[in-house]
Amino acid sequence: MVTMDITLLFQIVNAFVLMFLLNGIIYKPVLKILKERAGKLQGMRDDVVKYEDNARRRQEEVDKKMVKASLQAKAALDTARAGAKAAGEEKLAVIKAEADAEKDKQLADVKTQMQTARKDLEAGLEGFALAMAGKILGRSL
Repeated sequence: MVTMDITLLFQIVNAFVLMFLLNGIIYKPVLKILKERAGKLQGMRDDVVKYEDNARRRQEEVDKKMVKASLQAKAALDTARAGAKAAGEEKLAVIKAEADAEKDKQLADVKTQMQTARKDLEAGLEGFALAMAGKILGRSL
């Protein structure tokens, strides 16, 4: 049983003293450490958000530069293709003109040879006709 004497008063005083001592020695420092830890964690979260935002902005800049570079490369490629096509068409036209000139020259040579051959054949045609007629008839004409 609990008796009401002076020891009860000592126990109550002892409990209050112990409570104040423990509050000052253990509870307040632990709360202080927990608050500091929460502050550091919040600071780290803020840094993470800031770094993520910075990374996102830099990625957007890189993407814009890549699109710009891609467009410039495409334009340069199209220009080079157009130049190559024009040069090819120009060379093809020159080659075609040379081929047409050579063809006309050869046709003129062939016509000249045909006319020469025709004249030679016409000149020898009368003698050839007489010789053939003589062979067919069996006598000379």
